[in-house]
Amino acid sequence: MPEERAYVLVVSGDAGLRRTIRVILSPTGFVFEEAGSGIEAARRIARGGYDLVLIGLDEETSTGFETCRDLRAASPGAGIVVICPGGAQEDEIRALEAGADDCVSFPFRFREVVGRLGAVLRRPGFDTSPAGAILRGGDIKIDITRRICWRARNQIHLSPREFDLLAALMRHQERALTHIKLMVAVWGPEIKRDADYLRSYIKALRTKIETDPANPEYVLTVPFVGYMFCNRRHRTRRQQTAPIE
Repeated sequence: MPEERAYVLVVSGDAGLRRTIRVILSPTGFVFEEAGSGIEAARRIARGGYDLVLIGLDEETSTGFETCRDLRAASPGAGIVVICPGGAQEDEIRALEAGADDCVSFPFRFREVVGRLGAVLRRPGFDTSPAGAILRGGDIKIDITRRICWRARNQIHLSPREFDLLAALMRHQERALTHIKLMVAVWGPEIKRDADYLRSYIKALRTKIETDPANPEYVLTVPFVGYMFCNRRHRTRRQQTAPIE
């Protein structure tokens, strides 16, 4: 449940889908408004005030993808989640390519969709650091250009896929990335693998960069969402030194 009231615009030509989403998610504290078309949604978005946009795909046409693309172009910083009936991976990939931050399957599991929506709401704009940047997080440092990884002063050998996975996570530190978004970032839009394939790489990466892979401090699992890179040791230290009020 969001800590503050979050205003959500539900966009779909299917009035039944809009009503179902509102009924299911209203108990979470989200405040919903509806738009029956992409044109109406664009008009509402232009007035501002929404924290998140949910776009329902039309099973018969590509209207939802076009709406997502148009809204992303008009509002680059908006949080956009596409609802994919049946959860086809091809639809999820097309939605991400159109500019969505995440996708959820419909019908969906309550806790999963709330977790995903919360992750998007907490996510600031994606990092735009140059391709040749040195990325740092705690004791972990990677050189994007030379494709080298260090933990403290020790160089760590990563496979090409492991490096790409770590780079994708470190570019978005403290932000949860979904399984599908990570797979697209590492393997490209034609990926035919599933979440178990990604988990095997996460496990291998943790073995190499974590002090205790069974209790990771950098590459964390975000339940019902995916993974994120953070530095729990640094976060705990900041909390310990914070003044008591």
